[in-house]
Amino acid sequence: MKVIADFCIVPMGVGVSVSKYVAICQDIFKANGLNPQLHAYGTNVEGEWDKVFNAAKRCHEKIHEMGTPRITTTLKFGTRNDRDQSMQDKIQSVLDKQQ
Repeated sequence: MKVIADFCIVPMGVGVSVSKYVAICQDIFKANGLNPQLHAYGTNVEGEWDKVFNAAKRCHEKIHEMGTPRITTTLKFGTRNDRDQSMQDKIQSVLDKQQ
């Protein structure tokens, strides 16, 4: 099953900047054959359910391996079974309706 997810990982106890941890997750998503789309407060990612969720798990594992004692992640996700829809399809649908 395909899923589109919005993923926001926040390592705790590592200081104010978390960009190096976000970059690690971007690399993990890409290494798993996914195409992450970074935005100001997270990452959108689409793909097969197991690939997306396994990559999210690997993000936690890797960041803990880097010495982070605590991580909180917000994950919103959606699926459709009536048609195949990509992140770009969803964005284009809104753009097409703008005046």
